[in-house]
Amino acid sequence: MKKEEIKKFVKERYSRIAKKGDSCCSACGPCGTDVIEQAKRIGYSEEELKNIPESALMGLGCGNPTALADLKEGETVLDLGAGAGIDVFLAANKVGLRGFVIGVDMTEEMIKRANEVAKKSGYKNVEFRLGEIEKLPVEDNSVDLIISNCVINLSPDKLKTYQEAYRVLKPGGRVLISDLVTEGKLPEAIRKSFDAWAGCIAGALERKEYLDTIKKAGFKDVSIVSQNIFHEPGLNDKLVGKIISVKVRAYK
Repeated sequence: MKKEEIKKFVKERYSRIAKKGDSCCSACGPCGTDVIEQAKRIGYSEEELKNIPESALMGLGCGNPTALADLKEGETVLDLGAGAGIDVFLAANKVGLRGFVIGVDMTEEMIKRANEVAKKSGYKNVEFRLGEIEKLPVEDNSVDLIISNCVINLSPDKLKTYQEAYRVLKPGGRVLISDLVTEGKLPEAIRKSFDAWAGCIAGALERKEYLDTIKKAGFKDVSIVSQNIFHEPGLNDKLVGKIISVKVRAYK
């Protein structure tokens, strides 16, 4: 499978999700799932969900990266694969008006939706930018913290993604990433499935390989701060117990 073919398929899938307004992509959020209940299940509190625009919730993701990110007032935050902006808005509430949050997404429809939500809800400390996480539209050494929620596994070039994250972080900056990894190798048929790529499964690396990739990009003190077996309704029986939801912290 060619990288560009994977990226095109994933982009088209998430464009349809943005237009429709809800999730329908296996591990990222099964069809028919109530988005609020799905958000609670992966780590968002009821209080957090009350304090962000409901239209930013799309039933996507595998964790709540802002929960363990130790966000501070005045920080500049970057969200990789921001979607409709759930984590951008949560981070914006925590960094305050002296802070700033940038959301990057490669899907025009997601950016349009997120900008509409931000404008309607009166957010002044956020900006959504169209771009790919392997080539970020962000200046060098300009960000205090990078977050991401079940998006880097969608990238066919994870090393390049983490190299870009390293580039835009300030010295001493950190990442707190929610993502999916595997316990053991996935079946080859899953690896070669476009649907499984878009569903956040086929692109997941083995846990050690994932951590080694982050280290290879230059990051230090790479650690898993939280993990659990990931299981959603409709998950292929062959994958039960093999998919792990992790939150990874690392520093520049």
